[in-house]
Order: sequence, then C-alpha cells, then structure tokens
Amino acid sequence: MPKAKVHSGAAKRFKKTAAGYKHKRAFKSHILTKMTTKRKRQLRGTSTLNGSDLPLVKRMLRSN
Repeated sequence: MPKAKVHSGAAKRFKKTAAGYKHKRAFKSHILTKMTTKRKRQLRGTSTLNGSDLPLVKRMLRSN
C-alpha cells in the first residue's frame, strides 16, 4: 500500500500545535498602501484555526 500524500499547499500554510493548527492571517500580502495602520497591525502574527475548518485541514495534512 503506498503512503498517503500530504497536500503540499496546506503543509506550507498550517502548522500543528498543542492548541490545534496555527496559520497566518489573510489580506496581508500586497496592496497595503490603502489599508489603515490599525488594520495592518491587527493582521500581524498568527492565529489558531477555526473549529469548522478543522476536518478539512486534518484531511489535507493526513493527521488524526
């Protein structure tokens, strides 16, 4: 039986932690000149994955 492959795009975007999965927030890659400083500051750092997205990410990363 061949090994199950991990979704390479998801593997780059999500990291497993004790609390769940962490990920970078969206809308912080380009065209930031029109965005307010407050908005850009609030998009910094990482956040944990929402519970509704958990089954999809677990399937893509082939983890139980």
